[in-house]
Amino acid sequence: MIKMLANIGKYFIMLVEIFRRPTKWRIMRNLIFKEIDELIIGSLGIVAFLSFFIGAVVTIQTALNLNNPIIPKYLIGFTARQSIILEFSPTFVSIIMAGRMGSYITSSIGTMRVTEQIDALEVMGINPLNYLVFPKLIASITYPFVIALSMFIGIFGGYIAGSLGGYLAAEEFVKGLQDDFIPFHIVYAFIKTAVFGFILATVPSFYGYYMEGGALEVGKASTKAFVWTSISIIICNYILTQMLLA
Repeated sequence: MIKMLANIGKYFIMLVEIFRRPTKWRIMRNLIFKEIDELIIGSLGIVAFLSFFIGAVVTIQTALNLNNPIIPKYLIGFTARQSIILEFSPTFVSIIMAGRMGSYITSSIGTMRVTEQIDALEVMGINPLNYLVFPKLIASITYPFVIALSMFIGIFGGYIAGSLGGYLAAEEFVKGLQDDFIPFHIVYAFIKTAVFGFILATVPSFYGYYMEGGALEVGKASTKAFVWTSISIIICNYILTQMLLA
């Protein structure tokens, strides 16, 4: 318990240190574009693949459970829309990204710690946290784009599975998408996404930056980063849902 509280304190200290002694913009700009390419653009393929098939599975499972002739078929589209927008895309994709992005961030920073590159940055008068973590933090601002793509492809996957699988007509699925639509649900999803993007950028960075030991500990740090990033996302998901939807 004491160790966990100490880590929380170090985490908030790290957040403050990130913004001290900023690196020259000419250098920082290149670092930011590099992180956007690695963390965001490099994740689009796996996100699109997962979103399409999860959207399809959600639609099929909903159709198989709503088999009562009294229940209108368009509710399948309604359920798929709500599931994908409210939970799957912002929350479950973020947990998946905790493995993809988190392991990359922790291992890259942890390797620099093991090879003493971080010490070299300090000797040169460069703030390592600003140089290493700030570009990732700025790159996470574009993370909602990934989730928007996930929402679109997930719903499209549900549309394809529902219409081509013969579970409902395409018009009924579209009617379900439009039925009782609440625009604030989109706002709620993107608020969660922004918070999750911040967690994805900072928690793995914390475990990579403060890791101790040799090369073996890099793998252990990546595992810890994934676990605590996922836990943080789930807890924040609960808190934000209570605050924004309850």
